[in-house]
Amino acid sequence: MVGRIPVMNVSPLVDLGRQPAKATVGEPFPVTASVFREGHDKLGAEVVLTGPDGRRRAPVRMTQDAEVPDLYTAWVTPDLPGAWSFEVAAWSSPLDTWFHDGPVKIRADVDVELMFTEGALLLKRVLASLDKKDPGSADAAQLIDGAIEAASDRKRPTAARLAAMEDPRLVAVVRSHPIRELLTIEGPYPAYADRERALFSSWYEFFPRSEGATKHPTTGKITSGSFKTAAKRLDAVAAMGFDVIYLPPIHPIGEVNRKGPNNTLTPGPDDPGSPWAIGSKQGGHDAIHPDLGTFDDFDAFVSRANGLGLEVALDLALQAAPDHPWVTSHPEWFTTRADGTIAYAENPPKKYQDIYPVNFDNDPSGICQEVLRIVRLWMSHGVRIFRVDNPHTKPVAFWEWLLKEVRATDPDVLFLAEAFTRPAMMRGLGAIGFQQSYTYFTWRTAKWEIEEYLTELSHETDHLMRPNFFVNTPDILHAFLQYGGPAAFKIRAAIAATGSPSWGVYAGYELYEHVAVRPGSEEYLDSEKYQIRIRDWDAADREGHTLAPYLTRLNEIRRQHPALQRLRNVTIHHSDDENVLVFSKAADLTNGQSDTVIVVVNVDPHATRETMVHLDLAAAGLPASFVAHDEITGEDWTWSEHNYVRLDPHHEPAHILSVRSPR
Repeated sequence: MVGRIPVMNVSPLVDLGRQPAKATVGEPFPVTASVFREGHDKLGAEVVLTGPDGRRRAPVRMTQDAEVPDLYTAWVTPDLPGAWSFEVAAWSSPLDTWFHDGPVKIRADVDVELMFTEGALLLKRVLASLDKKDPGSADAAQLIDGAIEAASDRKRPTAARLAAMEDPRLVAVVRSHPIRELLTIEGPYPAYADRERALFSSWYEFFPRSEGATKHPTTGKITSGSFKTAAKRLDAVAAMGFDVIYLPPIHPIGEVNRKGPNNTLTPGPDDPGSPWAIGSKQGGHDAIHPDLGTFDDFDAFVSRANGLGLEVALDLALQAAPDHPWVTSHPEWFTTRADGTIAYAENPPKKYQDIYPVNFDNDPSGICQEVLRIVRLWMSHGVRIFRVDNPHTKPVAFWEWLLKEVRATDPDVLFLAEAFTRPAMMRGLGAIGFQQSYTYFTWRTAKWEIEEYLTELSHETDHLMRPNFFVNTPDILHAFLQYGGPAAFKIRAAIAATGSPSWGVYAGYELYEHVAVRPGSEEYLDSEKYQIRIRDWDAADREGHTLAPYLTRLNEIRRQHPALQRLRNVTIHHSDDENVLVFSKAADLTNGQSDTVIVVVNVDPHATRETMVHLDLAAAGLPASFVAHDEITGEDWTWSEHNYVRLDPHHEPAHILSVRSPR
């Protein structure tokens, strides 16, 4: 039933409160509700968090929206990882009613003495409620006593009596000790606070078999890299400021229907096949490809990564090559077609003859337990992050079960959903537990598209899913990168690194790899999915043909600015040019200071853009004038509401400006 003071449309709620809203330790999230009542009396509302330790946190007062009637908001911050809940409390506030009605009537010479009497009685109720053990209670009591005395003294001028009642110090004290009548509580509603890495992370993807691979100078035969050789590349990845190293599948690769270079059906005897065609006579998801090494080698790789500040993320691809051990031991886990053959994966017109999808409607219990066993196996070898391949092709109920099972024992383990699919599925996967999600960012290249998408992810779906902005993947080489030149790579990296707390790159991005297999395709020519790719990192560094220093600086800026480590703080601003994107992010710091970053990007990689940038100072919490420090170039400018910019994409397509006080 509706409470005496109606509290409706509470947010954030996920699936009507059946799933917890997304939260992160240290990141504020907004709680909103429609709060109203009959008549004209004033209301008060607050939010109370209860942590996983069972302790109720101090109430946070909600503020009424200036534009939306009856909408109240409070920002609350979890301080521990785990399961949280929040309640919304609302009440009739006779004090706020008096502070509104009393001065109006007194100044109009209406019921003057009655108003003062009622005000004094309310103050006496506040006085009686003060906690004498509170260090500030004595000062508060003195203020209240003085106001009561003034309100009751008919010999004083009316203006002086009213001034005592309206003393801002008194108002602050009594509002911090509200009188609650007709108290109504709604909730509790669930939220779950993950560790910081769930929100803030910088990912780098490479294929271990390519790192340290060699080519025979005479025969041209390529020898695969291994965990030992790939570990040598970790220093460079860490030096660029990345904190997650993501590995595609590292398991044995099927030999039946193996794919050759560029996804051909005619592999040569030495072609390695796609790592996503998992399983052969050498083992399945619980085995390591022999070319990469042993479990001891993998453990050493993880240890080396951890020592450099990198977490290892492992691909979890629930599919099988035709010669995977599952096909023999559990043929019921797959779909048999009318002709008696097992169905391979298809996304018409694409065909994946080297992969059998798992049918979760056949022996679901057996499949669930096997997957959980595999996940726990890799967890036991130091993997605390899984990038899940195509989760949208498996039942959502399965993922809900698996993620809850893992969270129950290991809440620090994170799952990233690689689901480029319909919005409902992407949001649903986030809602049932995936801590991060791939997004449509790769395909959002126009200014207006990026503005809309940043707004959607930071203010509309933030309680459902946390975005990860990958600029490229082994599957996705967008036309923007194919034809935009080096400037395009800078543009996309700058937007990804500042627009989302989590972002990622696939190896080769820093070398400006941009050639597609054919016009109109987003597949790389000589895709690393089907062959080992040898890159000469040293030569690129010597010749200066690398974006690595720029990526390094972006990650440095992200670590220096808490505003860039949060999701729900994006403000879109305006420019007069349809190709100049402007947004800001701000964060309040624990020392009472604030951190604000303004990002201005020319999204046209081919032409210099000159325009005026117009800032919404109030929305961004900016002063009328301030120093804008360019974190890329080191230059300083004095900025205000309207500012001129000129961005040459071939020199520097983006301003990443930190706000500093005027000198």
